Amino acid sequence: MNNSKGFDNVNFYDIKWELKGDLWAHDPVIAKEGSSWYVFHTGNGIQIKTSEDGVNWKQAEQIFPSLPEWSKQYVPEKEEESIWAPDIYFHDGTYYIYYSVSTFGKNTSAIGLVTNTTLNPENPDYTWVDKGYVIHSSESDNYNAIDANLIFDQEGVPWLNFGSFWSGIKLIQLDPVTMKPAEGAELLSISSRTDQPNTIEAPFIVYRNGYYYQFVSFDFCCRGIESTYKIVVGRSKNITGPYFDRDGVSMMEGGGTLIDAGDDRWIGPGHCAVYFSGDSSLLVNHAYDALKKGKPTLRIKPLHWDQEGWPHI
Repeated sequence: MNNSKGFDNVNFYDIKWELKGDLWAHDPVIAKEGSSWYVFHTGNGIQIKTSEDGVNWKQAEQIFPSLPEWSKQYVPEKEEESIWAPDIYFHDGTYYIYYSVSTFGKNTSAIGLVTNTTLNPENPDYTWVDKGYVIHSSESDNYNAIDANLIFDQEGVPWLNFGSFWSGIKLIQLDPVTMKPAEGAELLSISSRTDQPNTIEAPFIVYRNGYYYQFVSFDFCCRGIESTYKIVVGRSKNITGPYFDRDGVSMMEGGGTLIDAGDDRWIGPGHCAVYFSGDSSLLVNHAYDALKKGKPTLRIKPLHWDQEGWPHI
């Protein structure tokens, strides 16, 4: 999430992020409203976890009771109820969550949008409103419409970046009223790898000190302790690119500066989100816990920035 409601400028570097409680999560994003934290992640109906301190987590009620009816037109073969890779952004009094409906290994996929004015289920205004279809892909397309991420540029224009494998990561301008692709908007390519299969997905763009930073995941998720996921980043002066890594390699040619490749316990970290509070920031992602047979687990850790403006953990 790139923007928050009621945030109180916590210094993330002063907190020990030793997470506890229900930590099962895949493709997580994080938000904070008032004193409460929320994580949204892949699972039946879009899964939600809550915390009062960002450290101790518990399960909450999912957003959808079942797959949205509109999605069956675009992904008719989808049978199980899992909704993938939510992304959350707070803008002008509304929380926007983009989500994906797809089947593993195929690009017959669709991205939808659901909104709310609060994340607090005790608030009488708490109502999820499904805005339905945003964009889709089919077998005849060279891209995959999953892993959506919303970003407003410095002129206030909304963009959606998304993509997984095929021809890589895409970017499209949105209509600021509908928050769906603007009429006549061009589908732009902003990052890709040079080898096949094109193992790149889960984009997340943030703006900081004159640069747009594009985080993506390389290699393979979803294989437990055999996963090879890793998080990399590049940056650009323009939201549409070109993005380059620290060594000057274009992200359209496989460039990406390594942020996290995991360790002996936390295998295959990936599908990250970045969250800011004042001058401090967090990196949120999942990794596969080797001590728990590769269980996908929520990970939150401070994200630091060096003197040249490059992020690291």
